[in-house]
Amino acid sequence: MTHLVADTLACIPVDEARELGLAYLPQIIIFGDESYRDDSEIDSDTFIQRLKSSPTLPKTSAPYPSLYQPYFEKMSSTGEPILIICPSKKMSGTVRSAEAAALDFPSADIRIIDTHTIGSGLGSIVRQAVAWQKAGLSADQIEQNVKEMSARNRTYFLVDTLEYLHKGGRIGAAQALVGSMLQMKPILCLKDGQVDAHSTERTRKKAMSKFLDLILPECPKSPTACVTTQHGGVPDQAETLAADLKALIGVKDIPIFYLPPAVIVHGGPGVLGVSFFVD
Repeated sequence: MTHLVADTLACIPVDEARELGLAYLPQIIIFGDESYRDDSEIDSDTFIQRLKSSPTLPKTSAPYPSLYQPYFEKMSSTGEPILIICPSKKMSGTVRSAEAAALDFPSADIRIIDTHTIGSGLGSIVRQAVAWQKAGLSADQIEQNVKEMSARNRTYFLVDTLEYLHKGGRIGAAQALVGSMLQMKPILCLKDGQVDAHSTERTRKKAMSKFLDLILPECPKSPTACVTTQHGGVPDQAETLAADLKALIGVKDIPIFYLPPAVIVHGGPGVLGVSFFVD
């Protein structure tokens, strides 16, 4: 059976990842001289409190290559392919870290897939890959399906400020908004694997309304859209957004996920996102 590897940027809770049988690696959060695994040593609530009080922006690191090695040793011994389903390499060092780790296993069939996305949309792709794995699809089929599904992903974020993305160097094509618009309420999207600007509003309320107007025409009105919401410390807003989307799209279930620290550090506290897949 094909082996699957993912990391916490997929927004999958650790307990769920364990139930799915995933090899699930952490991102590393660094406050000064202290570093923490985000799968066991720091959670998102604790991180947000420290982020708000920290005089400097904490740093993040992709899973160290050494963290992959125990998994690769065990998996490669079976002779089965290993698929690593990664967040966008334009926003994370996970692809590079996995590539470095794979160099120590030249005879193993290790395939590193850049999904060009991040967060709960990436989680939807990983969950579907597990379903294909359990259905007995070949590694080639799963890899092809993951790439095809990744291309159909649409992810939009509403942030309170561009300050965190700007300071963290993850602002991508939205750089054009920096300056006079730092105090605006930007709506951002993922495009070509990086953050891009879509629009701005002067208040959070107007931005939320625009957010819905943006999503509804694109999002298929069926469960195949795999709609998810994600947030950075604003569960009430995420629940309201999910309820509005359920009523407008006509789907019964829209899961809500708490973003991991390695996303919140760039989006900032209060970040709110929606991910779905077009037909």
